[in-house]
Amino acid sequence: MELNVKTLLRPTLLSAALAVALAGCATAPPDQHPLQQRDIASAELSANIKLAHEGWPEAQWWTAYHDEQLNAIIKQALAGGPSLEVAAAHIGTARSSLSRTVADLGIDTSLYANANRQRYSGTGLFPAPIGGSYYSEETLRLDLRYNFDWWGKNRAQVAAAVGELNVGRAAYAEAEQALAASIAQSYFRLQGAWARLANTEQLAATQNALVQDKAKRIARGLANADEQRAAESELSLIRKQQAQLKADIEHEREALRALAGADNSALADLKPVALSPAPHKLPARLGMELLARRPDLQAARWKVEASLSKIDAAKAAFYPDINLTGSIGLDTVKFENLLQGASRTVYLGPTLSLPLFDSKRLDAQLDGARTARNERIAEYNQTVIDAVRDVAQSGAQLQGIEQQIAQQTAATATTRAQLTSAQARLDHGLANNASVLNARLALLKQQDADLYLQQVQLLAEVALTNALGGGYHEDAPLATASK
Repeated sequence: MELNVKTLLRPTLLSAALAVALAGCATAPPDQHPLQQRDIASAELSANIKLAHEGWPEAQWWTAYHDEQLNAIIKQALAGGPSLEVAAAHIGTARSSLSRTVADLGIDTSLYANANRQRYSGTGLFPAPIGGSYYSEETLRLDLRYNFDWWGKNRAQVAAAVGELNVGRAAYAEAEQALAASIAQSYFRLQGAWARLANTEQLAATQNALVQDKAKRIARGLANADEQRAAESELSLIRKQQAQLKADIEHEREALRALAGADNSALADLKPVALSPAPHKLPARLGMELLARRPDLQAARWKVEASLSKIDAAKAAFYPDINLTGSIGLDTVKFENLLQGASRTVYLGPTLSLPLFDSKRLDAQLDGARTARNERIAEYNQTVIDAVRDVAQSGAQLQGIEQQIAQQTAATATTRAQLTSAQARLDHGLANNASVLNARLALLKQQDADLYLQQVQLLAEVALTNALGGGYHEDAPLATASK
C-alpha cells in the first residue's frame, strides 16, 4: 500500500512543481512605444540627378586614376593606419565578449582538489576520540553544471554578441573606406596646389614682364605711373597667391603623412604628376542595394539586430531558470584510502530559480532594452536619410561641376584664340608687346580656373565614391533576432 501511495504521489509532485514554476513566472509588460524602421527599399534619387555613366564604385576604386604614388600611400595606410587600429581594437573587444557569452553555454566543468590537516577541539561539538585529535582530509572532485536554455535567453545573448561583432566588422570597413577617401582627397589637393603653383609662377613671370614693359613705356612718355602701379599691385597679388599655394602644399603633405601613419622622412620623394578625372558613376536606383553598399548602414542595421536580441533575452528572464548541477569525486581522511571505492562521492541536483519578487528589476531591464532598441532604430533611420542625402548632394555637385567645366573649357579656348590673334598682330606690327602680355595673362588665369575646377571635380568624385560605399559590398546576412 505504501508503494502504491508513492507511485500515486509522483505525478502529483511533478504537477505541483510545474505549477510552482509557472506561478513563479513574472509577467512581461507590453511594448508601448515601438519605433518602426525606415524602409530603405523606397530610397531613391531625384530624377534630375544624372551622370554620364551608371553603376557603383569598384573595390580599390583609387586604382582607376592610374597613379602609383596614390596607390602606394593608400596601400601603406590600409596596412596599419592609426585610425584602423582603433576599429580593430573594437572588433577584438566584441570578439572577446562573444567568446565569454558562448562559454556560458553547454556544460560547465571544473576540477577541485583540496588537502588539509585540522585539530578538532576536545571540548567542542565532537567528543573523543574525534575531539582533541588531528585529522587530515583529501578531496578530489569534478564539478559539472548544465544550464537548460528553456526560454532561449542564452541563445538571444549569443545572437546579441554576434550582432555586436558584426557591428565592429562593418565599422572597420567604414574606417577603411573613410581613410582611403581622405587620403585621395588630400593627395588631389596636394597635386592641385602643385599644378596651380607652376601655373602661377608663369603668371608672375608674365606679370613682371608687363611691369617692365610699363616702365619702358613711361620712360618714353607712352604711359603714366598709375598704369605701372596697377601692374605692380597685380604682381603682389599673384605672389601672395604663390605663398598661399606653398603653404597649402606643406599642409597637405603633413595631412597625408598623418593619414598614412608615416614618419617625418616619408613622402619626401613625392612629386607632382598630371591628374585626370576617372570615369565616375551614379546608379540609376538605390533601394536595398544602398544597404549592402554602405558599411555605416550595415553597422546601424546590426546594432538594431543586436538590440532586438537583447530584448528577447530580457523577456526570457521573466521565466524560471532551471539548472542541473552535479559532481563526482573522492573524499577521505586518510590519504592511503583516497583511491578506494568507499571514498567516492556523487552529487546530482537540479536548481530552480523563480523570479517571484524580482518583477520591478526585470521590468526596468526590459524597458531599458526596448529604449535602447528605439535609439538604435532612430539612429538607423537617420543614417538612411543621411546616406541618401550624401549620394544626392555629391551627385548633384558633380553634375554641376561637369557643366561648369564645359563652360570653362569654352572660355579657355576663346582666350587662347585671343592670344594667338594678339601674337599675330604683333608679328605684323599691328599691336604692341603689352597686348600680347595681357592676352597671355588672361590665358594663364583661365588655366588656373581650369586647374581649380579639375581639382574640385576630383574631390567631388571621391565624395560621391565615398557616399556610394567606396566599393564595399555585403550580402544581407540572416538577422540575429526575429522582428
